[in-house]
Amino acid sequence: MSDRSAIRFPPFGVQVTIGLAAGLLLGLWARALGDGNGLAEGLHTAGSLFVQLLRALVPPIIVTAIIASIAALRDLRDAGRLVVSTLLWFALTALIAVLIGIALGLIIQPGAHSGVAASLAEKSATQGGWLDFLKGLFPANFIGLTASTKEADGVVSTGLSFNALQLIVIAILVGSAAVQVGEKGEAFLAFNASALAIFRRLLLWVIRLTPIGTAALIGDSIVRYGWTALGSLGHFALAIYIGLGLVLLVVYPVLLWANGLSPLAFFRHVWPATQLGFVSRSSIGTLPVTELVTEKGLGVPASYAAFAVPLGATTKMDGCAAIYPAISAIFVAQFYGLPLGFESYVLIALVSVLGSAATAGLTGAAVMLTLTLSTLGLPLEGVGLLLAIDPILDMGRTAVNVTGQALVPAIVAKRAGLLDQALYDSQESAGQLLA
Repeated sequence: MSDRSAIRFPPFGVQVTIGLAAGLLLGLWARALGDGNGLAEGLHTAGSLFVQLLRALVPPIIVTAIIASIAALRDLRDAGRLVVSTLLWFALTALIAVLIGIALGLIIQPGAHSGVAASLAEKSATQGGWLDFLKGLFPANFIGLTASTKEADGVVSTGLSFNALQLIVIAILVGSAAVQVGEKGEAFLAFNASALAIFRRLLLWVIRLTPIGTAALIGDSIVRYGWTALGSLGHFALAIYIGLGLVLLVVYPVLLWANGLSPLAFFRHVWPATQLGFVSRSSIGTLPVTELVTEKGLGVPASYAAFAVPLGATTKMDGCAAIYPAISAIFVAQFYGLPLGFESYVLIALVSVLGSAATAGLTGAAVMLTLTLSTLGLPLEGVGLLLAIDPILDMGRTAVNVTGQALVPAIVAKRAGLLDQALYDSQESAGQLLA
């Protein structure tokens, strides 16, 4: 019998966990085989293709979902208040995270216990600035695409990438215009709703590949980065992961409990996105899954989630934009023997709360770090000292990022009386819905 319902698959979360364990074993095996082996190449190719499939769906899902959200928000009461509340909760959680980062930097003093060589110091090729936010708001073209050309070994190649923040702006403007023109815009909104349903079906097909993608991504990470580099920056890595753990396992549960939401139910539903964020190291790549678990698992209305989650994926990064730059800035100051006064810590907090918006059109935690260092007047060469273990830290940072991007919509929806509490409290996790 070929009916899928006749085949007993384990829950989706169990499938992903099995993939994680398989990837760990395959990665260790491929690393033991040495350079240039077929297993390592296969893991890298499979992982890249999985993330590529997810990222390919991000632009159409962002645009169609936000246009549908704008159309639905006109029927929601206090839509403007929802937007303001979302931004305030983004700022509040970022502030809490950066204060934890500052405290850990002062207690653990990673820069004073570092074994990294000063010769590794070098400026980052990509740097952040306060004007980047304004520049990123204005689309270079109507579809938000950016072309880049690079040369390697005498071969010139051109690649296309999308700017998620610009896509959000485009979708908001198009959706608002469609609503404003009234009856003439109804046909377009109906077409957009159909397109959104189609893209979400495609997304479900890709998400079912997550266990395989997880195995490939974690295996590839072990082959490419290993764990040997942690030795010289052990105190720094420890401070980062303690900070991430405190935010994920203490701050988030307390905020949920304070708003009458079960932390266990939250993590049961959001876990597929957290896991994928950890192995993919991409908030944008994880965005479709984050939005799906926020709607189908946490019970946040689709009309609000379609707006809040993509915005969070580009501007709310408690791991990359709060904990990491705070501890890293203190590390650089301690490494170079430069004192930081009270005003410096205030600046770190200010940059962390506002800076993720200022760097939303760019990628990589190094961008946020250069923005923090330049604001404090610290050597930008300090970025190079931390690059050796950045991929290992980025796993934890991204997991916290995507979890927070689901947390805030759930809290705001609850406070606004919009949350489907029965769905939130359901024992059927979003992962089971995806299986």
